[in-house]
This record gives sequence, structure tokens and C-alpha cells, in this order.
Amino acid sequence: MYDFTEITRWFDQLLRIVWLWPDWLATTVECVIVGVVILLAYAVLAIIMIYMERKVCAFFQCRLGPTRVGRWGTLQVICDVLKMMIKEIFVVKRADKLLYCLAPVLVIVGSVGAFAFLPWNCGAIALDFDCSIFLYSAVSSIGVLGVFLAGWASNNKYSVVSAMRGAMQMISYEISLALCLIAACILTGTMQISGIIDAQDGAFGWLLFQGHIPAVVAFVVFLVAGNAEANRGPFDLAEAESELTAGYHVEYSGLAFGFYYLAEFLNLFIVSGIAATVFLGGWMPLHIGVAGFDTAMDYIPGIVWFAVKTFLIVWLLMWVKWTFPRLRVDQLLALEWKYLMPVALVNIILMTVCVAFGLTGRMFAGLVVALLVVLAAAVIMLRAVKKARKAREAQRLVIG
Repeated sequence: MYDFTEITRWFDQLLRIVWLWPDWLATTVECVIVGVVILLAYAVLAIIMIYMERKVCAFFQCRLGPTRVGRWGTLQVICDVLKMMIKEIFVVKRADKLLYCLAPVLVIVGSVGAFAFLPWNCGAIALDFDCSIFLYSAVSSIGVLGVFLAGWASNNKYSVVSAMRGAMQMISYEISLALCLIAACILTGTMQISGIIDAQDGAFGWLLFQGHIPAVVAFVVFLVAGNAEANRGPFDLAEAESELTAGYHVEYSGLAFGFYYLAEFLNLFIVSGIAATVFLGGWMPLHIGVAGFDTAMDYIPGIVWFAVKTFLIVWLLMWVKWTFPRLRVDQLLALEWKYLMPVALVNIILMTVCVAFGLTGRMFAGLVVALLVVLAAAVIMLRAVKKARKAREAQRLVIG
């Protein structure tokens, strides 16, 4: 597999050794180039995601989607972007102008910052530190401020209610997201994104395979929590049109509204990319232990592996959105605090036990099956005792 570190090292030596640039200037130029590449990739993926959303929605609802502007409607998104960019941006009367203008910026900054942590290929990670996962969680949380400030600064009661819902939802489900990432870090023994991917090398080395049942549970919980944290259906209560007249950004127009629209789609891609990185090996190919097959898989570029895994998860989450109806707010909170978070906490304990005692997949599966058999037997016995008691009470009533 090709390593992009060779390109970055060559360019760095070109600036510092060949052209004799000072360190501060070379570092500045490199950071600017990386930032421009990230913004270009962000914009291109936004167009792809919006088009994909429309086509997937049309597929599940037996419609066609965009078909007239460009071949297969591919230019429709570009026309919508141009239309949104030329629309007037106005500020609501009696709104807090500073916070009103700052909120969309915070949302897009948090989204772009989290996007920079995605590992596209070996050596092609913009931000890769010893605690990358922790920093990703911190940077992605900036969007919560943008959502809350948008509703608060708009001076609109519907926007305020929606902002409180959105902040409550995002903060709640970020807990389950973090717990799932902790479980993955326990198994791999590192918080660095490149280290997590390197730990998934080898035959069936993806965490979803080598992590056995706790990894599968963490993967499922991560997808549910990530879908909710990104305000995607059926968890899109912050934008419930029938209750809140379009949500926390109802008072925004033009490009300011476009920032929220853009961040929502890219947050879905970011969550899917992190899930593909942590649980499906990121850029790591699928190896099964057969030399010929593994060699053939290594010829496929890592960026292709990462893109295919990520878009597969994106398609799965879009399928969920256009299949299930929107939840109520009490159901939303109950799902997180009564089910997902306790399951994630117990799952961390199970993962710690597996790592501490070196349990293999078969050994752990055997223990879980034995535990389930014991629990099933206990439930059957309890039901039998209850039935016997009811039969005795009924017999006493008849005799009496």
C-alpha cells in the first residue's frame, strides 16, 4: 500500500533544504496548503452527499429525485448552491447581532475541524496526535455552541425551544459516542488514529472482527448515537417542522443557513468516517490470511478502502432516516439514558475484561452463550413459578 508520507517528506525537504526557506515560513506554507485541500474536499463531499441524499430518499420513496439539470440531475446541487449564495443575508430585529453572526461560524468551524481528523490514507492525515480521538471529540463538540447560540440569539421562542432540544440531544448522545471510542481505545491500547488503524492489520484484523461481541456492541451503539448527535432522522427533533417551524435556524437566510445545511450533511460523513476508521480498519485492506488474496487487496489504494467503507455506512444511516418515523423527545432521551449509555458502560467493562484476561473471540463467545443460557433458564423458571402461583390462587378461589 502506498504511503503518502513520502510525498509530504519530499515537499518539506524541498522547502527547507533545496529552497532554504526558514522553518516558520515552510511550516506556514504547508499548513495553508493542507487547509486549502481540506476545504476543497469538504466542499466537494458536501455536493456528493446532498446529491446522494436526494437519490437515496427517492429510491426508498419510489421517486426519481433530481433528473433534469445535467445528466441524471448531477448539476442540480451546484445550481442550489449558487442560488443560496446570492440570497440576501438579513439580521432579525432585536436579535443579538454578535451571537447571531457567530453561531453559523462556530458550526462550520466545528464541522471542518472534525473533518480534518479523518484518515484518508497512510500518511494522509491532517491531524494525528497521541490523543487524536480525544481531540476529535472536543472539536466536534463546538457545533453544540453554534446550535444553541443560533436559537438564543434569534429572539424567537420556536428557535429557543429547538436550540434547547438540539443542545440537549447532542450533549446526551456525545456521552455514548465517547464511551464507544473508549472501548476501542482499550482494545487497541492507543488514542492515536493512525495507531488504531495499525492495530487492525492482519487476517480479520478489523476491530469488528477481532474485538468480538463488545466491539460489535460498540459499533452499533456508535452508529445510533452518531446518527442522533448529527441531528439526523429519526432523531431530527431540533428541526421538527410540525412543531418548531424549521428549528433553531429558522431566522437564518442565504449563506448563513447554508452553513447549517452543509454541516449537517458533512457531520453524517464525519461520523461514518470515524466509525469506518475505528471499527472497520480505515484505510486498512481486508486480509483473510491467504497470501494471494491479501496481496491483491493491497493493490487497492487506501483512500478507496476508506471511501467505500465510509459511504457504505452513510448509505446505511440514510436508509435508517428514510425508514423510521421521527421519535418524540421523551423517547429520544429514554433511548440514550435508559438504554444506550448503560449498554455502553457495561460494554466497556466487558472489553476491559477481555483485554485484561486475553480472552479470544471463541472463549468470550462461549462465556456469553453460557451466561445467556443461564439467564434464559432463570427467566423460564421464574415464569413457571408465577404460573404455578396463579394456578394455585385460581384453584383456591374455585374451592372457596
